[in-house]
Amino acid sequence: MKKLIMLLLAVCLMAPMASADTNKQLEKALNKEKKEKMKEYKKEGWKLFASSRTLEVALLKHYDKLNTLGEDGREVVGVASKFKSKNIGKQMATNNACTTYAQQAGSSLKGRVVSDMAGDGTEAADEFDHFYGAYERLVEKEIKGEMEESYSIIRDNGDGTFELQTFFIVSENAASKARLRALENAMKESEAAQRHADKIASFVQEGFAQE
Repeated sequence: MKKLIMLLLAVCLMAPMASADTNKQLEKALNKEKKEKMKEYKKEGWKLFASSRTLEVALLKHYDKLNTLGEDGREVVGVASKFKSKNIGKQMATNNACTTYAQQAGSSLKGRVVSDMAGDGTEAADEFDHFYGAYERLVEKEIKGEMEESYSIIRDNGDGTFELQTFFIVSENAASKARLRALENAMKESEAAQRHADKIASFVQEGFAQE
């Protein structure tokens, strides 16, 4: 019994040490990633856009937020190129990020529907095409309020135009509400989807968990 108690005590003492070691390894990896990214940005002529902070600080805060969210956090990048007005470029990048997220959501849902439902012969896959399109369009509209802007970088193309990238962080748990709102409205446009409403809703709630 005494040996068992000593063993349990040893395990309890080792657990915090293992956790601390993991945190140190993660911190080391993040610092390495930050340095590599900073080197890449400098080489390619990128600068932090519309912020009083340094790019290094912006990157650290970005990685820290992603690390805090863990599997719930998703990075989405919006891109804009060949624009002259920086304000317009910023809006273009935001719209592009929303489109990117919507396409990922639609692709994920389509994959689940085709494999779990259309594949069993009860529905032809093409019956859902209109539904997928409506869902993506509506997710793009709904998701904007759930996207947290992290930082933006910009560079001069040398011909009077600029290129910009905006990095967003999305909490999938929070974004699930936007996806469900999009689903509810997309269902109204598809009889095929309505016949399997409960199952499709479960796919949407799962978000990107299957990827």
